[in-house]
Amino acid sequence: MEFNLSAESEAIFDMALAFGKEHIAPHARDWEAQGTIPKELWAKFAELGFGGLYVREEAGGAGLSRLDATLIFEALSQSCPSVAAFLSIHNMCAAMIDKFGSEQMRAELLPKVVGLECFMSYCLTEPGSGSDAAALATRALWDGEDYVLNGTKACISGGGYSDGYIVMARTGGAGPKGISALVVMDGTPGLSFGGLEDKMGWRAQPTRQVQFDDCRLRADALLGEEGAGFRYAMAGLDGGRLNIADCSLGAAQAALEDTLTYMAERKAFGQPLDQFQALQFRLADMEIDMQAARIFLRQAAWKLDQGAPDATKFCAMAKKFVTEAGSRVADHCLQLHGGYGYLADYGVEKLVRDLRVHQILEGTNEIMRLIVARALLGAR
Repeated sequence: MEFNLSAESEAIFDMALAFGKEHIAPHARDWEAQGTIPKELWAKFAELGFGGLYVREEAGGAGLSRLDATLIFEALSQSCPSVAAFLSIHNMCAAMIDKFGSEQMRAELLPKVVGLECFMSYCLTEPGSGSDAAALATRALWDGEDYVLNGTKACISGGGYSDGYIVMARTGGAGPKGISALVVMDGTPGLSFGGLEDKMGWRAQPTRQVQFDDCRLRADALLGEEGAGFRYAMAGLDGGRLNIADCSLGAAQAALEDTLTYMAERKAFGQPLDQFQALQFRLADMEIDMQAARIFLRQAAWKLDQGAPDATKFCAMAKKFVTEAGSRVADHCLQLHGGYGYLADYGVEKLVRDLRVHQILEGTNEIMRLIVARALLGAR
């Protein structure tokens, strides 16, 4: 069993880390205050091939493994987990179009998506259905000429900002088999957006409700097969859960490194903070959490790459474990900064706020436990 990263994988991580330090970290607080991310940033990401990380090379993407993609999001989130997670959502949509889209959709839309000329958002959650996603009420009825789309999606990252939306809507009866995926482009008549949500964290990501009022969509807006949307959504979430865990891991690593620097410089009772044994124990516990989380996450990514039958269970376990470990480490780092940790200038409080939502989205950590329990009981 090989635990070392290849030279190529290390180069991918270093490239993403350097990009974040240069193009994201200096602006992260300003973007948070503005509540948006300049679209010019995506063109810079596109130059590195980050608009289609797991899109096949023959389709214009980078064709990376899920393991290599985890390195990119871990590295980028050391500069800002909100930006890294936003890019993760776009990449999930790009992969869905590559994997399930028609030849026409791939030919017309995918090059713009991979080149980040068309930034994508993902619309599953609704005001009345979160964890119970299969109970969604948004409907797309075929009238003989078009799909007529009506409904509301809630808490959509990129709502009113993105150029296109993958929308899960009910085209058939009740339950998951009645759900299809459709691509709705910005500017479609009947598409509108709610007000900007005032969030605890991820404030750089514009988040709004997305509303559909008699949106007429041609037949070629259907992504894949009718009735297969829920299956596509769940398949996409395995990778999405890894990416969110990556963003927790990278942000917690940044918090830990900043804390080590602070504790070496800050003195109390005549010596640096890092010389107090009780605080050294805190540091050791955080490093143990980080190393365990990193190995667990990469194992889950490897299983997803291999198509292992228990990949979904491992993605759920890793998401639950790593997001909770990341939040725990960031919170301890804030505590070790004392009063300064509560000040925005030191950056730790932003990480604490940003990471909290990772235990909720891409499936709550309670749902992750449910997935794991069902897998255990089903194997008996």
